[in-house]
Amino acid sequence: MCNSRRVFSLTACLAFFCLAGFGQAPPPVILEVQLENAVIYVTDVSDVSRFATDPNVTTVSPPTMRSFGTSLVIADIVAVNGRPAKGTATINQRRTSFSASPTPGQAISDTGRASLNGYALELLQTDGTAIGSLFASGFGGGGAPPGAPLTVTTSNNAVVGGTGAFFGARGQLGAKPVTVPVRIASVTEDPINRRTYGGGSFTIVVHLIPTSRPEILATTHASDFTLVTAANPARAGEVLTLWATGLGPTRPGVDPGQPFTASPLRVVNSPVEVSVNGAPAEILYAGGVPGTVDGYQVNLRLPAGITPGSASLQMRVAWIAGPEVKIAIQ
Repeated sequence: MCNSRRVFSLTACLAFFCLAGFGQAPPPVILEVQLENAVIYVTDVSDVSRFATDPNVTTVSPPTMRSFGTSLVIADIVAVNGRPAKGTATINQRRTSFSASPTPGQAISDTGRASLNGYALELLQTDGTAIGSLFASGFGGGGAPPGAPLTVTTSNNAVVGGTGAFFGARGQLGAKPVTVPVRIASVTEDPINRRTYGGGSFTIVVHLIPTSRPEILATTHASDFTLVTAANPARAGEVLTLWATGLGPTRPGVDPGQPFTASPLRVVNSPVEVSVNGAPAEILYAGGVPGTVDGYQVNLRLPAGITPGSASLQMRVAWIAGPEVKIAIQ
């Protein structure tokens, strides 16, 4: 936890760092969102009273996957960039069957796309704490758009916004090759059994331009809040305090533009990670600095085996990395 008396003594220093500012726009980041238990529920009947009523595994014959038909994909988010996460991904689809060489029932077109898609990704920490959501719109099927990450092999979608840690974000979204085929079910199947009956696995790749990223403004010794410098270096295993901006929402929250309070303390809502020369540091506390609007305090314990000399610190919040900073290690 933070020491509020000492926190307030650093408010002027933090304000100075904030005024110094970082004028450059945050660079894009890549989020690989791994999905499991993915099922496509195809609207293959018109009687809405039958929707989600069949307790059994259902199948859909190919003719029902025709042009202009609709379906909904539901899948579990299980990891982001290889780190465990939770959440739900949904894809609302209307089949287009665009083709330059169509067969009967397909739509003639200069482009080859299978469907019009609307994505909604709601991401949680493993304990169920909400992090934020991402929303995208575009085409399913076909090739990746120009400039997409090289791991993307299919679909062409624009990230149109986000909430929480991803508020105001934009970018593009595609998919890697499917690892386990997505199960196709009738809209009559009861989705309460989705995890029991199972589904497919694949990875959504979000090429994201965030509105902000974490920035470490100053590094101090937690014992006395003096700056870590070459003349006053840190030690392996020591607890340090980082002063930063851009860590996003807290819990409990505050109204937009309002300062954080000392009681209750406002804990950062998203997963916070700090690496030291690539090794993870132990995060002891991350929260808003009372009296500031975008000031944060992060207490961490340096790895025990860190090598003396100059060390690189890098912070990630909601899988979005900030710039590296250097500190002196004794």
